[in-house]
Amino acid sequence: MGRQLILLRHAKSSWDSGAKRDFDRPLNKRGLRDAPRMGRWLKEKRLIPDHIVSSPARRAELTVNAVIGELGLTKDGVVFDDVLYLGDCHALLHALANFPDTSQCGLIVGHNPGLEDLLLYLCGDAAPRARDGKILVTAAIARIAMPDNWHNFKQESCDFLELVRPKQMESR
Repeated sequence: MGRQLILLRHAKSSWDSGAKRDFDRPLNKRGLRDAPRMGRWLKEKRLIPDHIVSSPARRAELTVNAVIGELGLTKDGVVFDDVLYLGDCHALLHALANFPDTSQCGLIVGHNPGLEDLLLYLCGDAAPRARDGKILVTAAIARIAMPDNWHNFKQESCDFLELVRPKQMESR
């Protein structure tokens, strides 16, 4: 199958949680439903990441915890990287460059606009947009075929494989 990168935007968060900071916002009811749903999809497709990097923001942490729970993985294998919290494309490329050379399937859990910008940088405008113009709606997964290493990417040097949104899972 070759080297792959999975981008996962955090699931839907709550604006009414009483969290004092954006960083601390938890998932809302829809997010709590969608995050494990996307983990089950990854498991069904046998897309088990061997390296996981996540934003440490509460909504991203809860998302990655639900996903790894469905995959039978532990939190010990997750790297929480501060640069992923609202990081731009450049910051995410730096995080990618730190993936181990042995990794064949990497997962990044983070936020927009950084994740979308990374997807566009790596693959161009190949991914379909939602009605509102977004590519990575909350809890969406994008799969990317990667070159033989995790660094020194040129713009549009990767192949877009697939985009899966939670709404596609509703009949499951």
